[in-house]
Amino acid sequence: MRADELFESVPNFSEGRRADVINAIAAAARNAHVLDVDPDPDHNRAVISLAGTRTAVIAGLLGAIGAAIEGIDLREHSGVHPRVGAADVVPIVPLGDGSLDTARELAHETGQDVWDKLKVPVYFYGHGEGRSLADIRAGRARPDVGGPDLHPTAGAVCVGARQTLVAFNVMLFDIDLVAARALARSIRESGAGLRGVQALAFELPGSRVQLSMNLFRIDETSPADVIDELKRRGVAMGAEQIVGLCPAIAATPAADGRILEGRLASGAAVAGAARCLERGGEENTALARRLEREASDLARLPADQDAILAGAERAAALVHVLRAARALDGEVESMLLVAARGLRAAVAPATEAIYRARVDALDARLT
Repeated sequence: MRADELFESVPNFSEGRRADVINAIAAAARNAHVLDVDPDPDHNRAVISLAGTRTAVIAGLLGAIGAAIEGIDLREHSGVHPRVGAADVVPIVPLGDGSLDTARELAHETGQDVWDKLKVPVYFYGHGEGRSLADIRAGRARPDVGGPDLHPTAGAVCVGARQTLVAFNVMLFDIDLVAARALARSIRESGAGLRGVQALAFELPGSRVQLSMNLFRIDETSPADVIDELKRRGVAMGAEQIVGLCPAIAATPAADGRILEGRLASGAAVAGAARCLERGGEENTALARRLEREASDLARLPADQDAILAGAERAAALVHVLRAARALDGEVESMLLVAARGLRAAVAPATEAIYRARVDALDARLT
């Protein structure tokens, strides 16, 4: 069976406090595989991670954006994070061997559907567009589809293609907002700081100060690199937070239970379990229960080397289990292969040396 081209989308919605609205948005994305729902009441924002084929992702996004338009009124919204829409930012990310150009095509198709079916204007940003979210939020752009006036309650939607990034927040101690903003400017790539870093500083309720970052070149700057740099500068830090999901290759302990590849494998196991239950019978039902337990374990995968190697092995093994059970299609196979290969890439040389036979067996299975 040929694996299908796979995409991730990480839409950001301007609601992080009302559980009923957030749950409705996530439920409306059910045509895709919903991997994670991460609300933040301080920013009053929720990040939903979903994955699937082109058709599934577009359908999932249209459903979620429609639910956000129904449930969120920007005239009543408050929160520290900048925004232009109820469904504010909709990045589309190629997974596996997918290309940014194809993700951009998907972004344009999604944006056109948002205007045609939901009548909310759309800005395109990111790969191939020549503009950034900062340009849009600063009013330096007009909608590409629809408008020029924004929707009275839903604003506009920003849709674009990008590579995988890590949204990473750190609480700061013994620093005021002015100094935190200066720190944010100094570590941004645009300020001759760290490569692949965008950074803002926010004051949260309770006089807490947060450094909020997007790490968009994780092969050059990971969360661990940022922490090392802040320590080098003598910055007093508190809790670290991953927003949404984190690729295994960049995972630190802050990503425990939030590893992208673990959630992809978990979503595939959930899909396989559902197919087994649909067919019924004692054997299929027993397998479905085992798959559900495996899905739960993979969703909570910790960011340590033993678990990452084991996760890669489990994801690769699920391809064969689901194929034997006639519960595998191209989309689910893609999710498992992307998961297994991403986890394998995160296995450090020292771990490879310890578990040479296991790694060789895994590599043989994935070639």
